[in-house]
Formats: sequence, structure tokens, C-alpha cells
Amino acid sequence: MHSWTIHLPPPGIQRHPAVLVPERFSFWAFLFGPFWLFRHRCWLAGIGALVAMVLAGLSPAPLDAALPLALAILLGLHGHDLRRWTLERRGMPASHVVLGRDEDTALLRATSQDEDLLRIFAARVTP
Repeated sequence: MHSWTIHLPPPGIQRHPAVLVPERFSFWAFLFGPFWLFRHRCWLAGIGALVAMVLAGLSPAPLDAALPLALAILLGLHGHDLRRWTLERRGMPASHVVLGRDEDTALLRATSQDEDLLRIFAARVTP
């Protein structure tokens, strides 16, 4: 079971859809680093990670392999935290925490308990 945070758009603003963010290691953030952050529209965190990766790659000989690997591990561990930080900056703080095996199970659990969430996520699915 994983915990998931639910981030809802501010009331009356539907330009951003509701988002579920897991609390776990992200293999894709570990593998692709800043580009994974860019894919999730985390522009500031992605630019910071890209600059850190470039600077780590330019480090002297004993550290030139260890620092990029350490940064990749940190991005894998904290990639979803950076997504949550970005969503909070956009005015979408975590409104609920739910446990679930996967995203569908977490969404089903959350919407079965709260009818407002069901309406919000139903609006996200239907055009």
C-alpha cells in the first residue's frame, strides 16, 4: 500500500485538473532526472536539477561519477515531493491523503468517501 496526496484546483478555477501524487521512490525520476520534472511541469525544480547535474558532471576526478549518481538517487527519492511543492506553489495544496495499491484504487477509495471529490474527478474524465 502506498499513500497518495490529492491536489485539487482552487474553487471556481478548472484550468488545472485534480492530481494524485504518490509517496514513493520514482524510478523514472532517478533515470531521467530533470527531464522527468519537466514532463510534470515542475519548471523551477527541473532547471535547478539540470544545473546541479551539469555542475556535478564538471566536478573533479574522484567525484565525477559519485555526485551525478547521488543527485539521481536524490531525485528518485524526492521527485514526487518536488511535484507536491510545485503544485502548492500553483495554489493546489494537498487536500486529502489516501492509501491505495495503485492510482485507481486510491482514487476509488477517495471518491467513495467524498461526493465532492467524485464530481471533481468525474469532470476531469468527461470532456
